Amino acid sequence: MMSWKPNVTVAAIIEQGARYLMVEEIIDNTPVFNQPAGHLEPGESLLQAVSREVLEETGRSFEPQWLIAVQLWQPSHRKTTFLRFAFTGRVSERDPGRTLDKEIVTTHWLTRQALETKRQHLRSPLVLESIACYESGRRYPLTLLQSFLP
Repeated sequence: MMSWKPNVTVAAIIEQGARYLMVEEIIDNTPVFNQPAGHLEPGESLLQAVSREVLEETGRSFEPQWLIAVQLWQPSHRKTTFLRFAFTGRVSERDPGRTLDKEIVTTHWLTRQALETKRQHLRSPLVLESIACYESGRRYPLTLLQSFLP
């Protein structure tokens, strides 16, 4: 029997003044927009993962405060399934001395309307769905998440 497991990912929904912190990155030689996001690595909690990803992709420290959504997604064009945990929280100013991940072109603060006009350039439909969850007021306590790590 073939084994199957979803890719566990994390994302940060960071809003200030009705604008969202987004990364512009190159995927398959194409520029796309996404929240700061990435894969859970061995030995780290979901909260550690999202803080690490925000720092690596934006040069900003991130303190998660709420879980916004848990999303299961399988793109129709791929066999890969993603289990994505979306968080919101506090972010610091960018550390100008920190280099960003090599895939990151730059960061942007964009309104939801601006993102909707870029729909065909979003990394996934989860980008706008996560913002919709955030704007609807969904906030789940981080105590829902338990980590049993060495």
